[in-house]
Amino acid sequence: MSETFSSLDWIVLAAYFLMTMSVGFFFHRKSSSIEGFTAGGRSLPGWVCGLSIFATYLSSISFLALPGKSYSSDFNAFVFSLSLPVAAYVAVRFFLPYYRSTTDVSAYAHLERRFGIWARIYASITYLLTQMMRMGMVMYLMALPLSILLDIDIRLVILATGISVTVYSFLGGVIAVIWADAIQAIILIAGALTCLMVILFGLPHGPAQLFDIASQHDKFSLGDFAFTPAASTFWVVLVYGIVMNLQNFGIDQSYIQRYIASKSARQAAKSVWLGALLYIPVSALFLFIGTGLFAYYRTHPADLQPVKNIVAAQQLASDDITPDSQGYDSLLADKLANLSDADIADKVFPHFIGTALPAGVTGLLIAAIFSAAMSTVSTSLNSSATLIMTDWHKRFIRPNASERQSMIVLYAATVACGIIGTSVAFMCISVKSALDTWWKMSGIFGGGMLGLFLLGMISRKAKNAPAATAVSLGLVVICWMTLSLAPSKLPPAVRCPFHAFMIPVAGTLTILLTGLLITRILASRRNASD
Repeated sequence: MSETFSSLDWIVLAAYFLMTMSVGFFFHRKSSSIEGFTAGGRSLPGWVCGLSIFATYLSSISFLALPGKSYSSDFNAFVFSLSLPVAAYVAVRFFLPYYRSTTDVSAYAHLERRFGIWARIYASITYLLTQMMRMGMVMYLMALPLSILLDIDIRLVILATGISVTVYSFLGGVIAVIWADAIQAIILIAGALTCLMVILFGLPHGPAQLFDIASQHDKFSLGDFAFTPAASTFWVVLVYGIVMNLQNFGIDQSYIQRYIASKSARQAAKSVWLGALLYIPVSALFLFIGTGLFAYYRTHPADLQPVKNIVAAQQLASDDITPDSQGYDSLLADKLANLSDADIADKVFPHFIGTALPAGVTGLLIAAIFSAAMSTVSTSLNSSATLIMTDWHKRFIRPNASERQSMIVLYAATVACGIIGTSVAFMCISVKSALDTWWKMSGIFGGGMLGLFLLGMISRKAKNAPAATAVSLGLVVICWMTLSLAPSKLPPAVRCPFHAFMIPVAGTLTILLTGLLITRILASRRNASD
């Protein structure tokens, strides 16, 4: 066991795990039915669902990747959070009333009634792909600090955490997930504030030094205000944030289940606003922590050397260069000399947690990271299992499945998704920037399905054929832009010049505008014929 993780830290972490598993066992009986496992009995207070939305939204992607992003760059990622009020308003005004008016647990049953079974399948597949990627990225980031602190192979940590979160989700269903999320949200905020205090008062000249160093390196910049689609400017991130947050709050199965689980429409609306508005200052807090870490290690450069050594050694290992290789010391020195802030960004915060925090506080921060990850992964597992049962098993295999048969499917799907998510986590080990990778992949896997929902809401005349044509064209645009990210896949003349963040924006707009245009053309032809 690493010397940086004390007995007191283990006690704090063990207490957290005991509390979390106790919640799962406590609600196991209430989740033993389909309604309990997927909708929580539709009786939960709005503030609990709101804290659950916030905790799910935060995840370890935010807990570790946001500080890593601001450490290596600036506050540009905060622009994503600024789009949340727009998404929350649209969700409360348009999406929430519809979901509350139906008895469907699946968010995508509406698409089948509106456009046909293909639309439901398309949305369900894109959602499941996104959640598998999300679970993998979250579990990787959850395992990263522990592997550093305990000097254990990260693969073993991923495996252990994947098993534990799957068991927890298996036991408690959505009602345990939501209540545990509410508790974990408090731990998240307490852990972040504690860490920030240690950073601020760990600077040689006090908190004011952070602002001096940050201003010298333009760390509080929100990005370039020129609208340049090829770069992650302020406007590109804002537009990306509006589209992705509308997708989250408007059509994401895990959010819809919280709307349904709330005991009234008013409580559901409260949960949306609480989750959205709470995330804005907390995301700023995590970005500020990253800026604080930048200032801290500018004043304590020697303390960061172990991280640089680890990263440089990992980069050599990826090239099959081992300590036994000829000239290894020289190659290692070259790597160390050429390391950038981006190369070490995602590992700085875990290193700080393990080396700079007092005993007990380290355990609290690790518990907070686990809180963030378990909130997200358990939510993804529950919502994915729910979709597999409603959109696939009961829709195609056994429409008249009994309660017992459906529960078996829910349990089996939870385990299967846990295995897939853990496998994806292994694949995430080699990523450079966790936040950039997640934003790119979620935009690609999202498939522009928000455009299909908006088409159905905006135009009552849009039917099956225009919608299918629009989605087909939207997927072509998404594939083209995705292939353009790998320069070797397409010749320069046909390569898309836009930034990866524009993929979900382009996909959504292509589907929406194409569907509206075709619908209008067909309507005009019918009118002319009449």
